[in-house]
Amino acid sequence: RGARPTRPLGIVNFGDEEGARFGLACVGSRLTAGQLTREQAHRLTDGEGITLPEAMEAAGYDPDAIGPDPERLARIGAFVELHVEQGRALDLSGDRVGIASAIWPHGRWRYDFRGEANHAGTTRLADRRDPMLPYAETVLAARREAELAGAVATFGKISVEPNGVNAIPSVVRGWLDSRAADQSALDTVTAAVEKAARDHAAAHGVDLEVVRESFTPVVGFDHALRDELGRILARDTGHRVPVLGTGAGHDAGILSGSVPTAMLFVRNPTGVSHSPAESAAEDDCVAGVLALADVLEGLACR
Repeated sequence: RGARPTRPLGIVNFGDEEGARFGLACVGSRLTAGQLTREQAHRLTDGEGITLPEAMEAAGYDPDAIGPDPERLARIGAFVELHVEQGRALDLSGDRVGIASAIWPHGRWRYDFRGEANHAGTTRLADRRDPMLPYAETVLAARREAELAGAVATFGKISVEPNGVNAIPSVVRGWLDSRAADQSALDTVTAAVEKAARDHAAAHGVDLEVVRESFTPVVGFDHALRDELGRILARDTGHRVPVLGTGAGHDAGILSGSVPTAMLFVRNPTGVSHSPAESAAEDDCVAGVLALADVLEGLACR
């Protein structure tokens, strides 16, 4: 386009946004923003007991080089992230591109149900302390409570010991992911799920420990920056770009406490995310790239 920025532009690639391996989302941006200390990061371990420093060294990185970078953050005037929408709001409205308003509060809780291992074929049902039963009841409770509150709650990961076909488990460990439009609704869901879990565990003679492994409060993106993106895109496209919330976490949300941040979404016709079925049409992707170019030109070339 021949645009000449009057402000410098930078591109950043944060590591471990999903947090699937070490149980904490957005590790890279949390470290940069000082929300996660080097010492805390060094204590992170995966399911096989491998620490984050060990994994970094195996990949050729220096684990002692990580940590907050306040000087670099202080130089950032705005951070804009482009992402495929993780939902169908744009598909339903017929828009190719949207602007994020806020990220729902969300967290992860680990539920450890501890019973008594025994033989599946010789132990009477009345004599069992089977942790799988209260776990199953808790999964159903999570779905029920989320539906009542207009939120979402998911048990998507489970670990069973000893994990034998012919063995009653000694431990069933499940991870709850829950998100809601506001903090009150999220608190209502998570409190109700934990109560149900404790009631069912007690009924089956099973011990229960609940640990909150991560939590991110509601993130409202910078209103002035969000409005500026709206003005730029309305001027360049000739129509108003919709503003929508999201239940998915992002690096932009982590950085929002340190620098003005904003997000652009590209239409996802299936609404599917974190699956091979997730997709976006090529013309919609082009529209997203052009929208990002419009925004960067509008912010950095004035």
